[in-house]
Amino acid sequence: MSAATDTPAFDVCGPLPRGITVLEASAGTGKTYTIAGLAARYVADGIPLERLLVVTFTRNATSELRDRVRERLVSAEEGLEAVLAGGNVPLGDDVLALLADGTDAEVEQRRARLQAALADFDAATIVTTHGFCQAVLEGLGIAGDLEPDVTFVEDVRDLVDEVVDDLYVRRFQGEAHPPFDRAQAGEIARAAAVRNPTAPLDPADLDGDTPAALRRRLAEAVRIEVERRKRRLGVMTYEDLLTRLEAALNGPAGDAIARRLRDRYEVVLVDEFQDTDPTQWAIMRRAFGAEGCTLVLIGDPKQAIYAFRGADVFAYLAAKDAATAHATLDVNRRSDGPLLAAYDALFGNAQLGHPGIAYRAVRPGPANRQARLAGAPECAALRLRVVERDRIRTTPGGYANTDAARAHIARDLADDVVRLLDSPATIDGRPVEPGDLAVLVRRNADAEHIRAQLEAAGVPAVLNGAGSVFATPAARDWLALLSALERPSSTLRAHAAAHTDLLGWDAERIALAGEADWDELHARLHGWARLLREQGVAALAEAVIRGERVPERLLARVDGERRMTDLRHVGQLLHAAAMEDDLGVAALAGWLRRRIEAAADEGDEERSRRLESDADAVQVLTIHRSKGLEFPIVYVPYLWHPSWSPRADVPVAYHDGDRRRVDVGLEGREYRAHKAREQSEQRGEDLRLAYVALTRARHQAVVWWAGTKPACDSPLGRLLFARREDGTVPDEGPPTPTDEAAIARLRELAAQAPEGAVAVERARLDGLPASWSRPVPPPAELRAATFDRPLDARWRRTSYSALTAVAHDAWVASEPEEELVDDEPAGDEADAEAAPEPAGDLPLAAMPAGAQVGSLVHDVFEAVDFAAADLDAELAAALAQARGRRHVDFGDAAAVVAGLRAAIETPLGPLAGGRALRDVPRGDRLDELAFELPLAGGDRPAGAVSVHAIAALLRRHLAPGDPLHGYADRLDDPALAATVRGYLTGSIDCVLRAGDRFLIVDYKTNRLGAPGRPVRAEDYAPAALADAMQRAHYPLQALLYGVALHRYLRWRRPGYDPGRDLGGVLYLFVRGMTGPDTPRAGDVPYGVFSWRPPAGLIADLSDLLEQGGEAAA
Repeated sequence: MSAATDTPAFDVCGPLPRGITVLEASAGTGKTYTIAGLAARYVADGIPLERLLVVTFTRNATSELRDRVRERLVSAEEGLEAVLAGGNVPLGDDVLALLADGTDAEVEQRRARLQAALADFDAATIVTTHGFCQAVLEGLGIAGDLEPDVTFVEDVRDLVDEVVDDLYVRRFQGEAHPPFDRAQAGEIARAAAVRNPTAPLDPADLDGDTPAALRRRLAEAVRIEVERRKRRLGVMTYEDLLTRLEAALNGPAGDAIARRLRDRYEVVLVDEFQDTDPTQWAIMRRAFGAEGCTLVLIGDPKQAIYAFRGADVFAYLAAKDAATAHATLDVNRRSDGPLLAAYDALFGNAQLGHPGIAYRAVRPGPANRQARLAGAPECAALRLRVVERDRIRTTPGGYANTDAARAHIARDLADDVVRLLDSPATIDGRPVEPGDLAVLVRRNADAEHIRAQLEAAGVPAVLNGAGSVFATPAARDWLALLSALERPSSTLRAHAAAHTDLLGWDAERIALAGEADWDELHARLHGWARLLREQGVAALAEAVIRGERVPERLLARVDGERRMTDLRHVGQLLHAAAMEDDLGVAALAGWLRRRIEAAADEGDEERSRRLESDADAVQVLTIHRSKGLEFPIVYVPYLWHPSWSPRADVPVAYHDGDRRRVDVGLEGREYRAHKAREQSEQRGEDLRLAYVALTRARHQAVVWWAGTKPACDSPLGRLLFARREDGTVPDEGPPTPTDEAAIARLRELAAQAPEGAVAVERARLDGLPASWSRPVPPPAELRAATFDRPLDARWRRTSYSALTAVAHDAWVASEPEEELVDDEPAGDEADAEAAPEPAGDLPLAAMPAGAQVGSLVHDVFEAVDFAAADLDAELAAALAQARGRRHVDFGDAAAVVAGLRAAIETPLGPLAGGRALRDVPRGDRLDELAFELPLAGGDRPAGAVSVHAIAALLRRHLAPGDPLHGYADRLDDPALAATVRGYLTGSIDCVLRAGDRFLIVDYKTNRLGAPGRPVRAEDYAPAALADAMQRAHYPLQALLYGVALHRYLRWRRPGYDPGRDLGGVLYLFVRGMTGPDTPRAGDVPYGVFSWRPPAGLIADLSDLLEQGGEAAA
């Protein structure tokens, strides 16, 4: 039974959680089901979907969670609709039964809330932790400390290595015997700046020149210098998002930021919370831990196995202590009842590394109370196989030899799999297939060994996520080829490249090759080196793979599909790296060499191995990779072996109380104590790894025991022979027992479980190795498929520019969603070099015309902080950076800076309350608001949107005094796209917050006025701008932008009212904006076209775009 029976069970149909609630969800108890059910209940209870925040830890989990929440909302809404029509609630859907309980009016209200949530499901904020932090920081403007053009990187190991090189040489240059070498310096730096960038450092003493103090100062210096270089290079890691948001929440504006977040989100659900860290918990508690907000943290500390990635189960335990409520999910919907009973016997009341992390007994759900595996050679839910020492090599002390035990178990496992697949075994009545089986191991080397044994027995097996693709032979083959291309004349490198899968020479061919063969190979290497320099990795990969007939050679092998996939995968990653960093062959080889060296720690999903047909084979993967997955039958062959502990002195991460610290001193009594504490924490995680591995199984788990000397300290050995009455499991167990004593203990354990739940077996490996052949299915009749549905030729992904492309006067096509912003006349008038316009007295009159200049101005305005103390310096820096990207001649830089400053300081008129851009802080602007709006149903169009229908709306809403009153007639132009369907895309230059209103801002660099004469201020008077707007079809653009902002605010702003919140549009023709003293026509300055469309027009246009059809005139 559980060691914590006083913790109540959580009922998803009970009272909704309030305050801070921690839900402990043991493996298989349905975290995702619970989150989706809670989301549906909160929505039905009256919480708008846009006020619900769901956070998880990976992109894949986010995608799955989004789908599951949507499915739950759909099934609940449809179920309530059926109930209101007289139907019944399906059996087993407790959440729906709860929602259907009430009067018809109450049920209808819940259904309507669910329906509204589904209609605006895009408003749901279901994101990763890093995505949430990024969105918050972007919304904070300058207070968020997030540069607009920052580049995110997976990690900064390469940058850290550069910093260590510089600091190490600077400090120890000229010293014959430095206190520590460069390799150790690298270990210290990676521990302090990569794996634990925010943890306090030990030793505390920084004084003196002792080696420990020097190491500590190096770690501090690396952190500071890495941060400085990241900012200089404009790069961030995803962890930086967390630290910067935490800093913002703890800064002077922290209370306001937290209030803003609580105003935005009323209910917050956090999934997989056991994988959090102190920074993430601090953010959640600071933002959503106040009274009046609901914060539900769902996780399982027994599955906290990612300390090496920075996860910290102590943060979960701190949250549990701070929570106002703590409950558990106690119904397992994954594993069969007999298997759960077997685990109860094995784990008992065990504490898995901490008194607050105890094994909990759970009960099976109705569908999995009985065993579902039948007809197998052995149907026990938990099978314990013992490797007897008289069957393998032993040590002088009489223990099983570790390597011999591993090899024996790998063969025994393959033999057992063959016997199972050859048997009449079924799961729920269907035959057991290779894809039903998984083998879970700790090390990638073990995974490869197991896969090889299975394939030798004829069983298809794949390394499913067993590690990075950089840990495969394919990566080493590419490195050999790149090394040869770096020096194509090198004989040794040519030999190494020849012996790869890319070239395919075997040892015999290499030995017998003559001089002519090698000359021909060197010539090919020279040619490929030239191809790589001139056309890149993609062209090289294609030339080698095609020219060397790699698919033909590899696909004839049993593992050929996997090897071919890995080769192409590594090639794609090399191409991406070369393109991103402009790497030559030597730098590219160095990049790949570092990736191979770091492959054991790779966490990027893009670098995980992939193959579509893997599902048909036995899955061989690491326990870490298996978390979150489940398999019908699971083999766990090496739980008898403890985790590896480094013998050398290396930096250690340990906990002092609930705070993680890193000791980089590497010597002294305190360091040894900290190292022992880290070892103890690792032993606790070993127990949790065993729990994770075993609970992946639905129907059967197979475990081995081998009596090696270190097996006493393994997770299985300590659970079997060292667990105490109070549930504590010592870090070290008693000496490994004899085989007979071990078998007696296992039989004792079997007797504690229901009869037949646990089987104790001897892994004898009698007879010849078994072999399996997949049954050959009868041939299927093949016939060509027929495409018989019509294509919708009108469906497209379009934009304002596409709608008006033909009808535009040539000089007005300008959209930020295009690569260039073309605000200038076509033909001779647009060619600033061929026919330069005479300059007038306006500050930007001499600035050249053309699309390139328009795009450059957009880039500058997006990058500049309008409220910067030194605006000229900001503009000059942004202009130089934009010019570097665009390579455009914009004339005299000082004059352009002065002219852009004048535009920024020009008052914007009554709509902005007389403020200029200069008065707008970063926190009150949103640059480049991209949108993608469905037209007339989007993916499933029910009609089409007519431009003439938009004209009819304008005639209905615009009074004769409106500056754009006559624009409706322009929309009757036959050159405009008559009807469209699909999606409308675009990007608004800037949205400003002016008090309680939001303004659309669009920057224009158009040169107005008559050709051939100087540009004058009168050319940008409001009346002239109104005429230019209509000729350019900019009013249509403004209306579409208005709809985009309307929907954006409707989804995100509580109590949104378009009449109150939509402030209008400002088209800023920057050439006509001359500063604070810009001429005015009434209250409106020259260069600024301001218009506030009637709120009813924007709402009606939004409905028209959504529903399609013609509007009544």
